[in-house]
Amino acid sequence: MGNVKTIAVLTSGGDAPGMNAAIRAVVRAGIHYGFKVLGIRKGFEGLIHGDIQEMTARTVGDIIHRGGTILQTTRSPLFKTEEGLHKAMSMAKVFGIDAIVVIGGDGSFRGALDLCRLGMNVIGIPGTIDNDIACTDYTIGYDTAMNTVQDAIDKIRDTAYSHERCSVLEVMGRHAGYIAVNVSISGGAEAVVLPERTLDIDVDVIKPIIEGRNRGKKHYLVIVAEGVEGKAIEIAKEITDKTGIEARATILGHIQRGGSPTVHDRVMASMMGAKAVETLRDGNSNRIIAFKDNQVVDLDIEEALKMQKTLPEELIELSKMLSL
Repeated sequence: MGNVKTIAVLTSGGDAPGMNAAIRAVVRAGIHYGFKVLGIRKGFEGLIHGDIQEMTARTVGDIIHRGGTILQTTRSPLFKTEEGLHKAMSMAKVFGIDAIVVIGGDGSFRGALDLCRLGMNVIGIPGTIDNDIACTDYTIGYDTAMNTVQDAIDKIRDTAYSHERCSVLEVMGRHAGYIAVNVSISGGAEAVVLPERTLDIDVDVIKPIIEGRNRGKKHYLVIVAEGVEGKAIEIAKEITDKTGIEARATILGHIQRGGSPTVHDRVMASMMGAKAVETLRDGNSNRIIAFKDNQVVDLDIEEALKMQKTLPEELIELSKMLSL
């Protein structure tokens, strides 16, 4: 174990289904390997203010099925300052914290890196529904969020057919279209609008809808990632103006973050949480846990944060091909 005796775990940034499963795995694996495990409430803000408590196997009982995070989460402007960082480090010393497991997205990992540079041992676990962390093929919460969207699509399709409408569905993904492109395929959408692509609404949206109508379609679906300029409401209005088809926009919003995690998210979160503790047990730190080539691995945090991730072109082309 080296010099690490006490591990703390926190969740930061946006919540994601499966975070509780990851917390549970960190706590129980930590206890199994002989560590003392602490929970930090409200992310880095809680670390600054000492909102910290010891975790036991019983503390994390009956949480694996729950969405959100029992440790809660917040974004901390103070932590981004030198003053906040040093306050966080001082509080870690007060509680005898030797290593911190940070569950969150890219911004949370950059906060972990700042702590690492001040001498704290850190491990990052990717938890975000957007699946936009470059170093990993999968992030906790992604599968649950997509299934939530698919359930909404199936319900919206019923009413769209009844009224012969076009449904324009805005999903999460401010800078990344992973949710949007996948649910466009699973939901049989006529078009998908992504932040990674420049939108030509006549070619990308209007044309496939008109072609569908001319083939006898009675309802239409357009998926829009939230980061796109001219979002769902504006796109719906333009569809109505140009085609005469009544288009209605639905913005799913934060419903995508909630709900009981899928089996896939529970298992992935459990594997990643245990791997984080095992990495510390083996004397390694300042790592990001990642899912690469069907394996849970650990990567150097600085190298991991330099990686770039692009939306697979084949998914975009598949969505277009199957919308015919």
